[in-house]
Amino acid sequence: MTRRKKIKSGTEIENPIVFSSIAGQSEDVNNQKDIIKSNLSMLWFFLNLVLLIIAGRIFYLQVLKGNYYKEVAENNRIRNVEIKAPRGLIVDRDGEILASNIPSFDIVFISNEIPDNYQDRKKIYASLAKECDLNEATVSAMVEETDRKIQKKYLLKAGVDYEKALVLIEKLQDLPGIYLEKTAVRKYEKGEMFSFVLGYAGKITEKELELLPEYSITDHIGKNGLEYTYEKLLKGQPGKMIMEVDSNGSIKEDLGVSPSVSGNKLVLNIDYDLQKKSFEVLQQILEVNKEAKGAAMVAIDPRDGSVLSMISLPGYDNNLFTNGIENEKYQELLNNPLKPMLNRAISGEYPPGSIYKPFLAAMGLEEGVISEDTTLTCPGFISVGAWSFGDWKTHGVTNLKKAIAESCNVYFYAVGGGWNNISGLGVDRMNKYSKYFGLGNYLQIDIPSEATGTIPDEEWKFKEIGEKWYIGDSYHMSIGQGYTLVTPLQMAVATSVVANKGTLYQPRIVNKIIEPSGRERKNEIEIIRDNFISEKNFEKVKEAMRETVISGSGVSLNDMKTEVAGKTGTAQFGGQDKTHAWFTAFAPYDNPEIATVVLIESGGEGHDWSVPATEQILREYFEEEKEEIDWAEVERKVKARN
Repeated sequence: MTRRKKIKSGTEIENPIVFSSIAGQSEDVNNQKDIIKSNLSMLWFFLNLVLLIIAGRIFYLQVLKGNYYKEVAENNRIRNVEIKAPRGLIVDRDGEILASNIPSFDIVFISNEIPDNYQDRKKIYASLAKECDLNEATVSAMVEETDRKIQKKYLLKAGVDYEKALVLIEKLQDLPGIYLEKTAVRKYEKGEMFSFVLGYAGKITEKELELLPEYSITDHIGKNGLEYTYEKLLKGQPGKMIMEVDSNGSIKEDLGVSPSVSGNKLVLNIDYDLQKKSFEVLQQILEVNKEAKGAAMVAIDPRDGSVLSMISLPGYDNNLFTNGIENEKYQELLNNPLKPMLNRAISGEYPPGSIYKPFLAAMGLEEGVISEDTTLTCPGFISVGAWSFGDWKTHGVTNLKKAIAESCNVYFYAVGGGWNNISGLGVDRMNKYSKYFGLGNYLQIDIPSEATGTIPDEEWKFKEIGEKWYIGDSYHMSIGQGYTLVTPLQMAVATSVVANKGTLYQPRIVNKIIEPSGRERKNEIEIIRDNFISEKNFEKVKEAMRETVISGSGVSLNDMKTEVAGKTGTAQFGGQDKTHAWFTAFAPYDNPEIATVVLIESGGEGHDWSVPATEQILREYFEEEKEEIDWAEVERKVKARN
């Protein structure tokens, strides 16, 4: 096509169509260049952005999170295998083993060693169900809920015995992430006989682990009794074995061992032979006395507060709890109407009845309300207005010694509430001195679940009952009835105060702690209170308690070579003519080394059951010859009399 055209004048001019076309082409070229340039700029921007992101990520991973991922990698490479520390032994005062350890194994899994492939995990679940008697669905749910990116140990099954463990060792090697871990469980040599003293240790729970992160999910921890109170001393220090492993979890190199340190040994004040005899005697009584719902016995050394024996029946076998008790069995224990899980010795609260009278006598002497020569004539009851307060018999002319020996209610109505020429202590002074003896208070014995009992006063009655205090309330309190409630431990401790003439010691079950190095630490003797009643007044009360054995309701003990002093009690409860049978005692009379309390709950009369039980127990302690009591014959005589 001709670009130019000639005109007549001979002058050339531009073809406007051609010019327009050329100009358009030039503009297109420029636009294309701009687009290319823009695209290159965008590409360059995105390349720089990507590089910046990569650099930032590298900085984050290597600098900010470098230590974390280094630790994760190290954890995947290095495995720390915990070496369980043997739990400290518990022995009686002569070294008789009461709590020891027996080998056991746990099946555990390590979360980050479980395969990522679900089909591989399913094979593991099926194998565990078959070989380890585990529920496949339960195992699956447990493992699937864990974070398999972190190294954490979880418990699958506890308490695998040695023979079963030998079978499983090879089979579990083919299950990645699944291991047998060596451990130990408690063995309680005499189960029920010592269960309320020792308590038990069992597997730690998730809730406990949250509060105690220094423990492992496979650890055992004290749940009750001495096992609970002295947990930190009994636990010991675990060790560890450090190993390098490959990606399959196979051991490449042993990197060293840090040995465990066993827990401390507890040496108790408990006398094994005394505990055994007390347990057998009370058990025999409960077998024949069908009215009795339970029994308790506490023995205290009045010279320092050492607990020589503590029995509560019916009881439970603490071996049931070492590997976790089945829920059905646990519910049976909880729902049993005889309350075998209740430690009657320290948690049971009962009206003391007449064994409260020696303490009231000491109060009256100290406050000058009576003297040892104060007498009254007991008519068998006293009346206040329309109300009558009875005695179990007419005692006639009665002084302090006779009042305690024969358990005269009228005499102590007068001492506590006042009658005739005796002004009486009144509720405030009875409340104050009772608490001086340790009644109505925690004695801080070194096992949990101690109860305080109840020592009432006017304020207590108005708050709890909604009524004011009457003279009849003081009379009832004077003979250990009414609203007064005590524990057998409190009565044993209060009796020991009379025996030693004025010192209230904190009761202690543990005598000393022996460390793995052999160093011994004595459990300190603690005096709670002393000098609140004079020794001469306590001496008068002791003489009266001795008279109980010489000529009163505890006369059967007078046949012993060792001189014993004591007081019987028959405490009414429940408004159905039911009674608890009590007897409290100390011996030898001149230099007491043991104070005891025996309670037969809902058992009847104290002189029928608790007195002969105490005789058998004290004969054992003082190694006197004893003729075993035919408790079935005792029951026949009681029924014939009633």
